[in-house]
Formats: sequence, C-alpha cells, structure tokens
Amino acid sequence: MNAMQLWTVIDIAGLIAGLAIYLFVVGGQLKKTATNLEEAAEIVWQIKKDAEAIESGLTSINTTGNVVAGALPLLYGMGEGIVVGATFKHEEHVSEGVNTPAMGTRRSRLMEGVGVNID
Repeated sequence: MNAMQLWTVIDIAGLIAGLAIYLFVVGGQLKKTATNLEEAAEIVWQIKKDAEAIESGLTSINTTGNVVAGALPLLYGMGEGIVVGATFKHEEHVSEGVNTPAMGTRRSRLMEGVGVNID
C-alpha cells in the first residue's frame, strides 16, 4: 500500500467519523425537541379539555353580548342627553378679583440676590 492509498483510507475514515459525530449530535437535539413537543401536546390537549367545559356557556354569553350591543346606541343617546344638561361653565365659578394671602404679598430676596430691585 503506497502513501496515496493510505491517505485516502484515512480521509474516508475521518469523513465517516465526522458524519457519525454529526448524526449523534443531531439525534440528541431531535430527542430534546421531541420531548418538548410531547409536553406541549399534553398541554394543548389539557387546554382543549378545559375549553370543552366552557363551550356550553358560550351561547349564553353571546346572547347577553348581543343584547348589550343592541342597547349601546340607546345608552349612548341617553348619555349625550345627560352631558348636555350637565355642561360645566367656567364663568359661573370664577370669583371677583384675585385671592391674596391674609399677610399680604410675600417679599422674596431672590430677586435682590441677582441684582433686581422691585418696589
């Protein structure tokens, strides 16, 4: 066996070993994915089982929702009527003059500190 044949056998063995390692790693990842999917499937079936108990009440819920939806235009009109009669008018609540403190205007020295004298 010459050197060329030896290196060919080594290359093929290395390729097969690399593929075996790759398939081992991918197989492990697929097993983890299969486990996660199985757990997710169990959760989905449990949700479906829980939803079946709710399904019978949906007809009642939808009927009530339709009644409420039908009453909304009437309620909206009544609300508009209430708002028109209860409009706030600012002018009615404004007093004459400006409120001043009982001790008079407070003197501040902040302006004097920057060189402004207001008398």
